[in-house]
Amino acid sequence: MSKKDTYWIAFGDIHQSLNLPNLIPDIDKAAGVIVTGDLTNHSPQGAVEKVWDSIYHLNPNILAQAGNMDRSNVTDFLKSKGANLHLEVRELADGIKIMGVGCSIPTPFGTPSEITEEEMAEMLAETYSRAGKYDKLILAVHDSPYNTSLDMLSNGMHVGSKSVRTFIETHQPDIVISGHIHESRGEDSIGKSRIFNPGMASGGGYVQINLSNQTLDATLKQI
Repeated sequence: MSKKDTYWIAFGDIHQSLNLPNLIPDIDKAAGVIVTGDLTNHSPQGAVEKVWDSIYHLNPNILAQAGNMDRSNVTDFLKSKGANLHLEVRELADGIKIMGVGCSIPTPFGTPSEITEEEMAEMLAETYSRAGKYDKLILAVHDSPYNTSLDMLSNGMHVGSKSVRTFIETHQPDIVISGHIHESRGEDSIGKSRIFNPGMASGGGYVQINLSNQTLDATLKQI
């Protein structure tokens, strides 16, 4: 890559597994690291700090958000580090912005940070309203969009968020990095939006987001 070219590394569903960052090639040379949610499993004391440290010692520029398995202390910690992405918009390069929405719609497991579809829709709309003008948009969302190859359980049932899908259909972000459904690692599209679910971090999946002269591309990778 030229000096004008940069890339970000994105993954999620860490669940307190600390190995993936050390295995990603050239993570230390990336402009930064994006974590889409589920840093912990119900956020026991000290867990988010260990996950943070596992990334920070390789690349200190981190943007992250809580998933459904994270409690509010995870968001509080990320805010204290200036790294929270949930309900926020950041500019990664000139004209290229990223917006983040964590949590998930209800699951059968009663996890700590579940919200209704209506709340998800409100969060997406409110965050997007702060995006302003942009040339390219990345959406980092913990819950995968409904009725794609990225929200299927092993029995073939689609369990993703309809609100996330509607948002993508309406606003057509260029790149979407999702997660939550561990067994549905892969890539799909809704209109012009390319959507990625790298799966659980312990499975070795991640996304490399390439930025070059106001162009944007992404590639699903596997350790």
